[in-house]
Amino acid sequence: MALLPDPVTLLQVIINGLLAGGIYSLVSIGLTLIYGTLDIVNFAHGEMLMVSMYISYVLFTFMGLDPLLSMPICTFFLFLIGVATQKLLINPVLRAPMQSQIFVTFGLLVFLQNLALTIFSPDYKTISTEYSAIPIRVGPILVSYPKFIAFVITIFLSGLLYLFLQKTDTGRAIRATAQDREAAEALGINTSFIYLLTFGLGAACVGATGALISTYFYIFPRVGTVFSLTAFVVCVLGGMGNYVGAFTGGLIIGIAEAVGGFLIDPKFKQVVSFIIFIVILLFKPEGIFGKALRE
Repeated sequence: MALLPDPVTLLQVIINGLLAGGIYSLVSIGLTLIYGTLDIVNFAHGEMLMVSMYISYVLFTFMGLDPLLSMPICTFFLFLIGVATQKLLINPVLRAPMQSQIFVTFGLLVFLQNLALTIFSPDYKTISTEYSAIPIRVGPILVSYPKFIAFVITIFLSGLLYLFLQKTDTGRAIRATAQDREAAEALGINTSFIYLLTFGLGAACVGATGALISTYFYIFPRVGTVFSLTAFVVCVLGGMGNYVGAFTGGLIIGIAEAVGGFLIDPKFKQVVSFIIFIVILLFKPEGIFGKALRE
């Protein structure tokens, strides 16, 4: 336990937390995009990230394709998986009670985990590239090259998706459907297509993330749980359905976990995020960027 860390060490910890926060942001953006538009919490969101990591692992192992180069492939495949999931599993329960929606997405979570266990076994897999152990030195600060590249790409993709939602007609249609489905339909928006597209985009976010983090994170059947739990915390912190809140919340939680883990114990870093989660639920349940909940 470090009570009085020196400034350089503290800065190093904060930078590491910021890099992790970028990953949390993109995962959370996918989750909050789906919730904000379809009003459904995808409990299998983390398992879709796990699928992307295994796709990246297979492409690297059998084809020698670098995970950074396989990222577009993983993103595309997860987009298709997201579209198929919405069409075959989510659409039939879209207007069903919330319990039915939870059972469907949780059932998908269990199915994907056990499928990965059957195909790949519970053993941990790793991808070792030429740049895996290369650090970037900025004065006294050392930054992991794979983590830095992953952070830069996630920030770029987050910005690109934001521009898509704000500046394109399709993006405006997604936002209109999220605000009021009936009004959107009255304006001639094909909401069924918007739901397919939105779920696909949400899955594509974890598709890109999975390929990026596979360069430095262990791959195993339950790896999705690690990120999905944090993503839920981030979404609550930023306000469920709030894009900017998910992005900012991811960075906040990343830094909070890193600093908390350093000051307390690395094993308890997620405890910090869950403490934040409880405090937000108690005092501002709509989230920092969320609108006030109506009674």
